[in-house]
Amino acid sequence: MSEKPDRSLDRASSKKEGFFNELYKNLRLIVRLLKDSRVNPILKVLPIGALIYLLLPTDFLPLNPIDDGLVLWLGATLFIELCPNDVVDEHRKALNQTTVQSVDMGKSSSEVIDAEYKEIPPQK
Repeated sequence: MSEKPDRSLDRASSKKEGFFNELYKNLRLIVRLLKDSRVNPILKVLPIGALIYLLLPTDFLPLNPIDDGLVLWLGATLFIELCPNDVVDEHRKALNQTTVQSVDMGKSSSEVIDAEYKEIPPQK
């Protein structure tokens, strides 16, 4: 029996990053999971069905913008939670690595110039 990884750490660290950053990361994660063949095709219906519900002109509930947001959130959250934990963790690590590499700006330690400087007083 495999242990389920503690995803509360992901949520706790994401609160520091902000709502929109977390939303962006989850959208990228969902796209990667939709492309992954290890994810059950029936599970892939959740986020796609939530998007279809958003695009449909008829609403089943009278709470127009609230129910749309709720359905999108529920579809995305259930999809991520029901996907295999090892696949989700693998994609999260890959997304975090690409984020760290883009922040690094491509500078390697061989390109960094380490030197001392000398202040020159202004001439009068």
